Amino acid sequence: MDEKQAYQQKLDAKLDEWKAEIDKLRAKAEGASADAKLRYHDQIDDLKKRRDEMEKELEKIQNANAAAWNDLKAGADKAWEAMSDAMKDAWRRFG
Repeated sequence: MDEKQAYQQKLDAKLDEWKAEIDKLRAKAEGASADAKLRYHDQIDDLKKRRDEMEKELEKIQNANAAAWNDLKAGADKAWEAMSDAMKDAWRRFG
């Protein structure tokens, strides 16, 4: 397995993990008060958008040739960090 394939698998696994975390937050929101539910849904919408962006980055990497994927990796790494930070923030607020 080359570096690109390993990175793709790592990113794909993390996307699945984030989807599960978003689903947990969504379930938690259902049991919250009306005000809290609104805050949860705003946070969940933001997380879902960020996750969707990560999926797009993964697609770009999957379709990139060997020379171009390193440039795309830098963008994916930034998006990964932003998503990780947003997920941690969501759990601090609502966890």
